[in-house]
Amino acid sequence: MHSHISPSKRTQPSVYTHLMAFLQSSVFSCLAFVVLTSTLLYTPQGHGREIENRHVVSVYSLLPSPACSSPKDSNTSTLKVVHRHGPCSPIGASREPSHIQLLNEDEAQVRLLHHRISIAASGPDNTSSSLAATIPAYTGGALHTANYIVTVGFGTPKRDLTVVFDTGSDLTWIQCKPCSTGGCYSQQQPLFDPSHSSTYSTISCGSSECSLLDDSSTCGTETPSRCRYDVAYGDNSQSSGYFSRDALTLTSSEVVPGFMFGCGDDSSGLFGAVAGLLGLGRGKVSLVSQAKKYGGVFSYCLPASSSSSGYLAFGGGGAPSNVKFTPMLSVSNMPSFYFVNLVAIRVGGKQLRINPRVFSTGGTLLDSGTVITRLPPSAYAALRSRFRRLMRKYKTAPALSILDTCYDFTGYETVQVPTVQLVFGGGTSLSVDLTGILYVAAVSQACLAFADNDEVGDVTIIGNVQQRRFNVVYDIAKKQIGFGAKSC
Repeated sequence: MHSHISPSKRTQPSVYTHLMAFLQSSVFSCLAFVVLTSTLLYTPQGHGREIENRHVVSVYSLLPSPACSSPKDSNTSTLKVVHRHGPCSPIGASREPSHIQLLNEDEAQVRLLHHRISIAASGPDNTSSSLAATIPAYTGGALHTANYIVTVGFGTPKRDLTVVFDTGSDLTWIQCKPCSTGGCYSQQQPLFDPSHSSTYSTISCGSSECSLLDDSSTCGTETPSRCRYDVAYGDNSQSSGYFSRDALTLTSSEVVPGFMFGCGDDSSGLFGAVAGLLGLGRGKVSLVSQAKKYGGVFSYCLPASSSSSGYLAFGGGGAPSNVKFTPMLSVSNMPSFYFVNLVAIRVGGKQLRINPRVFSTGGTLLDSGTVITRLPPSAYAALRSRFRRLMRKYKTAPALSILDTCYDFTGYETVQVPTVQLVFGGGTSLSVDLTGILYVAAVSQACLAFADNDEVGDVTIIGNVQQRRFNVVYDIAKKQIGFGAKSC
């Protein structure tokens, strides 16, 4: 990846060449670029003119890498993050949705999220009556797009289970024995059996812990009754079961005792063979809130390829020097989500003429469950216009679902792709990795990996494609979010 945070102003043009190997498969693509070299070219310009930045990319393969390139000596103090459909997946490579299917599902979940936020903004009464009953927890709307997974241990002795993780969800849940008449969906690993754990217990109905579930809690029929959770998602996935406590093992040396989670006995729709979901939102039942010893700090790095791995870590431990922070904002009726202040966009080194109020109208959400970044219509139009101008030498290709700016690179050995920077409040900027600029379905169809919102007032969303290879640090205690380049 060729990215940097808050680059210093250069008064003289120069050339920086970085040799790096990119893996053949995109996180969400079956076909991909393999980057042999990525070079930022600083083109001399006249006085007062912007300096153009471009990635120079060598393309030599259309086929994804069939082997996992994750290092064997991975850091044992962090959780390994992989793509659930790729060769690094501990549950085995599964059938990946087509590009059209994935992008269409992403669009559906974004519309659901916009609807959720608009209801929340209209007041607490609307939120509870119109929304919480149908979507008491949120995981990017469509669980099919939650493609990043980690393996954690539940119970004593621990049983390792692979779950998707999402910063837009609070409640962690897994499928448990016995399943009710409604049944459980098929998962690769054995169901968790609470009767085999010496530290497992259920939470009673009417307890203060049960009330943390808000409108998603119900009571069991037994006496005394046990607290039950019930969550539904935008793609008709759902899970219900007993709200419970047990030990949660994150790494060999990190255990969260008495962790509250959902032990599901009736779940459906979460295809992909994972065991459940790990919630990393800011709500009271999220892992971040429960594991107080980590000081409300966690970080992750999403890999650039489904053939490689990233990480998920908890606790501060001192952020690396290359991590630059921007304020973490809150929305009163959406307290679980992570908002930031996006103020500008640069393409090819030039800042686009976008009024900052365009971004502040709906706010900007950082979300690991959304795939493609969504921008206000006028901001996307400005980005697309400059990107197209800098890419005008290449043959255009048909649109791909929501992606309307695509190119055919057939016959080229190398292509030049302009850099894209997202500038946040406080001067922090994120230079999007090359794999976050182009969504490659094939060499004959490589598309700008951004899309526009339907309405001016819709929230801007920074999706997971644009977060690739960055160390994204969430520091809830200090109310800040940081970005560090070239981290996985």
